Amino acid sequence: MAKKAKAYVLDTWAVIAYLEDEPSGEKVEDLIATAHEEQIPIYMSVVNVGEVWYTIAREISEEEADAGVKTLRDLRIQFENADWELTQEAAHFKSQNKMSYADAFAAALAKAMKADLVTGDNEFKPLDGEIKVLWV
Repeated sequence: MAKKAKAYVLDTWAVIAYLEDEPSGEKVEDLIATAHEEQIPIYMSVVNVGEVWYTIAREISEEEADAGVKTLRDLRIQFENADWELTQEAAHFKSQNKMSYADAFAAALAKAMKADLVTGDNEFKPLDGEIKVLWV
């Protein structure tokens, strides 16, 4: 039997899939619903929330970007600020791997929270083992 997650961290890829109703978005939606039922916290780094915002603002509009962030808040996703310890861990991941800086923050937050990182982004493959990745 699979070990139940203590917490989840959503990366930008997973959130965009959810907000834009992509096929993997259904898995993210189910995970959020189950997490709420089982009282498992869901986190995002504010750096990743910013990445979600600018992605939607650039592709659609700032109003839609604001609506997307409101949706995350309505889903009770906890936004975590980037202090020096988190930033240093993200910088470490970035220095050792070919990944975006924002992705490094998602990985650092997952490590700090001992959480499962929810993604479909292949940039995280080299970290599978150092952090627990839940592929959607």
